[in-house]
Amino acid sequence: MGEPSQDSLDKMWKFAKGFAEKSGTTFHPTPAVTEAVVKGLAMHVEELGKPLCPCNFYKDKQAEAKLRRWICACDEMQIYKYCHCLLFVREDGMPITEYLPEGHEGREVYGVITDPTPDKGRALRHKAAQPEAAAPANQDDQRKP
Repeated sequence: MGEPSQDSLDKMWKFAKGFAEKSGTTFHPTPAVTEAVVKGLAMHVEELGKPLCPCNFYKDKQAEAKLRRWICACDEMQIYKYCHCLLFVREDGMPITEYLPEGHEGREVYGVITDPTPDKGRALRHKAAQPEAAAPANQDDQRKP
């Protein structure tokens, strides 16, 4: 596939700018990173009719597009405010990882990166993985010696 049309690029730039504002994030400080991701999204819009994340490999792009989990803004961004493409980041270029569950690759790679705008974004935060609740105390454990 060649270059995306100017119309597709314009639509994806408009979306990306609006979502960055809405989520309290900024674009990566290296313009080439942002441009590559937006171009990839525009190419997927033309190929699939949807802005499928260009930073993943898919065996079947059509099937993945139907699942919607990697449609920009992807589930990870909507739930955890984490963009593995580095399109939506903090001003210093770091991805927000503070809401990710323990063991997530983003936390493993970057550590805990705090969210400077916790009042914005995370429209699907209710879907976040919840830490397991502590098991109820065994009544035998509550006996006095």
